[in-house]
Formats: sequence, C-alpha cells, structure tokens
Amino acid sequence: MANVAELCTKTLHEVAVLIKKKEVSPVELTEAMLARISAHDGKLHSYLTVTSDLALQQARAAEQEIAQGIYRGPLHGVPIAVKDLCFTKGIRTTCSSKILADWKPDHDATVVEKLASAGAVLLGKLGMTEFALSGYHPSIHPPVNPWAADRWPGASSSGSGVATAAALCFGSLGSDTGGSIRFPSAACSIVGVKPTYGKVSRYGVFPLGESLDHIGPMTRSVLDAAMMLRVIAGFDPKDPTTRRETVRDYLDMVQNGVKGLRIGVDQDYCTKNVDPQVSTAVLATAAVLKDLGAEIRDVRFSVSDQDLDDWFSICAAETAAAHEKFFPSRAADYGPTFRSFLEEGVKVSGAEYVNATVRRQFVRLALDELFQRVDVLLAPSMASLPMLLSDFRPDAPLSRDGALGLLRLTAPFDLTGSPTISLPCGFSTEGLPISLQLIGRHGEEGVVMQAGHAYEQATEWHTRQPAL
Repeated sequence: MANVAELCTKTLHEVAVLIKKKEVSPVELTEAMLARISAHDGKLHSYLTVTSDLALQQARAAEQEIAQGIYRGPLHGVPIAVKDLCFTKGIRTTCSSKILADWKPDHDATVVEKLASAGAVLLGKLGMTEFALSGYHPSIHPPVNPWAADRWPGASSSGSGVATAAALCFGSLGSDTGGSIRFPSAACSIVGVKPTYGKVSRYGVFPLGESLDHIGPMTRSVLDAAMMLRVIAGFDPKDPTTRRETVRDYLDMVQNGVKGLRIGVDQDYCTKNVDPQVSTAVLATAAVLKDLGAEIRDVRFSVSDQDLDDWFSICAAETAAAHEKFFPSRAADYGPTFRSFLEEGVKVSGAEYVNATVRRQFVRLALDELFQRVDVLLAPSMASLPMLLSDFRPDAPLSRDGALGLLRLTAPFDLTGSPTISLPCGFSTEGLPISLQLIGRHGEEGVVMQAGHAYEQATEWHTRQPAL
C-alpha cells in the first residue's frame, strides 16, 4: 500500500496507464487517496463533503469491469472531485452557503453523469466561495493554499485548486465566470482549462452569471486536462447553449507541438499593472515557445475600464436573477460579500444591462480581428503573485473599482466566451507560483492545450509539488 500511496502524487495520465495495465487497483488507489484526504485536509479545508462510501463503491465496480476486460477509457477507476455547485443526486450540494447548507439534489449535473459514465471515482465535493463569487460565507473555512497558508488560494474554485495541487484528487472540475478557474490554477500552480462557452454543459450547475459561466477541468498536467475535457465536453439537449459539434480527441491533438503556430504577445497587456516577477516569467515563455518552433508576433489587445464595468453589470444582474427565489427574502442568510453583490445586481436597470450586452460584442470583435493574425494570445493568468490574505479578506465586497484591477486579464475572455488554459511558468523569489494564460479562437481549446503541453514538456515548473 505504501507504493500505492505514493502514486497519489502522480498525474491522472500516469495512473490511468497503470490502471489500464492492471498494475494498480482502483480500490487500493481510492483507499490511498481517501487516507491522504484524511491526513491532510484537516489543515487545507479543500473538501466540503467526502463521499467515501460512494467512492469505494465506484472503485470496486471499476475494478470488476476492468478485470472482465471492460475498459471505459482513461478516467476509468481514477479518483476525482467536483466543485460543490455541481449537482450530485442525494449528496449535499451547498455552494458553500447557508442558503443551501442541507440541500440534496434529486439529479446529477450532466458533467457528473458524464464522469460517472466514464468510470471515474467521485471522492467528494470541493470547497468554493459562496455561490462562486469572491468571498466566503462566515460559516465556511476557506481552502488553504498549500504553497503558503497566508496567501490567497484563488477565487471561487479555490477548493478545486487546493485539492488538485495537494494531490487530494487526480483532477477536479471548476467553474469560471470572471476568472475562477484561472485564479486558483495560478495561485496553486496547476493547469486549468476554461473551454469555449457552450463546449461543456452547465445543466445541473448552480449559476452565477448565465451568459458568462464556464465549466472546465483543473489538473496537474495538460494531458490530464485533455483527458477530462474529452469526457465532459459535448452537446446536451438540457443546456441550449451547447452545440452539436464533434468533440475532438484532445489527448492526441495536444501532442502535435507548436511548429508554425502563431502566438501573439502584447507587451503592454503583459506588463501594465502586472507584478514585475509575473510579467518577466510570462514574457520568458515566448522565447521557449519560439525555440519550439512557434512564430511570436507583436500584437495589440486593449481592455478598457468600460469593458470591465460591463462585465460587472452583466454578472451582477444575472446573479440577482439566479437568486430571485432567495433574495431579498433570505438576505440575512447570505454572507457579506455575496449579499453586497446581490444588492448591486438588483440596481442594474434593464437599459444598463442591454447596453453592456451590446458593448461586449465589440470585445468579441476586437479579439476576432486579432485572431486573423495569430492563433493564440499569450498573457499572465493573474496580474499579481498570490495575495496576502490580510490584503484580500474573505468577507470583502467585490466592488466595481476592485473588479477593474482583479479581472483585467481574465474577465474579457468570459465576455467573449473564448477558450483559455492556465499553467505554471515559474515561481517568485518567495517561492510563490506564477502562471501563464493562453487564449484561443472559439472552439479551439485543443490548440491552446497543444501550445500549453509543448511549453509544459519543455520546462519543469509543473513537476514541483507543495510540501504539505
């Protein structure tokens, strides 16, 4: 069992190969992962609910099927976890709130169904900010960054970032409305993919902003993300934003390299109001990609304060609509951060919302024009190093002014619905993670993962693990 326990820190892809070869037992691997959660999560607080009985039941079923020659694919028998806004039938789905503290859905989210159909083992539900905004309900202990306990673990998918980085699961699901896959991926030094809007069904996922929400994988390698995305992507008649498109075999595609790929770099976008250590590390990635055969092109991509203000108006209004059943009737049950956002949301007029929705099309147009010249845009995932918790209180309101600084590198690509990948590209002098973001055309998450995998394999940042 000691050898099996050591496998917990391997990548999903690595253990999937061993499971397929019957060199590792899904049951032993699940038992080892549950033991690791028990040993470490008391300090990290990445899980809200650990589904031990279900996980062992699914692991035994996977083991029996594989023994019989029935192999469902690379997630078969692999322990994973999902953010606690994904509905799980008969299992608490709280959104880290008091409002839904004891709620047990009567059906699974489509992404949870797809993971189960692929034979994945569900370890449990991961912690998050209240209803996926930026702050935590006072009754919830925020997840703790495994690299530095006094630093921000990222935004709403913080439990997914922490659990994945600390090897308390082999992969997880997060959601991203303004940066909530990319921020925890950056803060915890893991890989996070925000697919094209509509690529992954959001049916059975509690919404924050209906026109902005994305669901995607968070893993310890790009190959792992490609494996998970292949399973969860695709058309779902229960989600009208999904499309009838063939889902590509990302696992093969991502290994095609970057020779001839045109990568755009806007020096100002990578440096203005960006921590110098972050901008230096991110710009250095261009040289690595060039050595691998990519063509680096200077481009211009600007984001205005109006664009970010429009994101705020759209998200606040859509959040208020999603909570109409509970707010203001149960206003006192919300934490201060989320309650203040709802108060902003109900103030957004119909005209303000429509005007913001119209203006967002110009952001899409600007990005579309840029992609006539390049295939991928390079940027930081986060403008700063992971912030000190003392500077980013878990109960602080998300103000319009505050959103301008925090979301400049992320929210534009929720407005456009563009696919992105975040992955490690260095560490600061204090040993804090730094992350690269690659953005692509609609439907081309395979291309951004292809570029990400090439960079990852040429460097060693992804191999570093936090000392628990």
